Amino acid sequence: MNPKSIRVKEKKNLEIIWEDGSNFLLPLKYLRDQCPCATCKGETVLLKTYRPPAKAIITPEMYIIKNIETVGGYAIQIAWADGHNTGIYSWDYLIQLNEGQNVEDGQGKEQNYNDLL
Repeated sequence: MNPKSIRVKEKKNLEIIWEDGSNFLLPLKYLRDQCPCATCKGETVLLKTYRPPAKAIITPEMYIIKNIETVGGYAIQIAWADGHNTGIYSWDYLIQLNEGQNVEDGQGKEQNYNDLL
């Protein structure tokens, strides 16, 4: 399933409307905090694991989207106002993020990458 529309709504959520008419909102803070790139989540190369340090400085620009581009027919790449732009969010990953978020308080479930690293 592919998105029909993706847009920032009220400067705090990403709204995704799918081809089947379903839709959901992802808080920008949750989306950025769950950025799937190696800089944010770590990676393993040649049996050596890299785990990124905790963010020392958090700025409001971290949670402002500057631009969104599609990647192939399977994902989006988000450019954030603080210059970060290496995360590629696949359609499947966006659906997982939506399923993992707690609707009551707008906070999301931390994605667990430890098994992959």
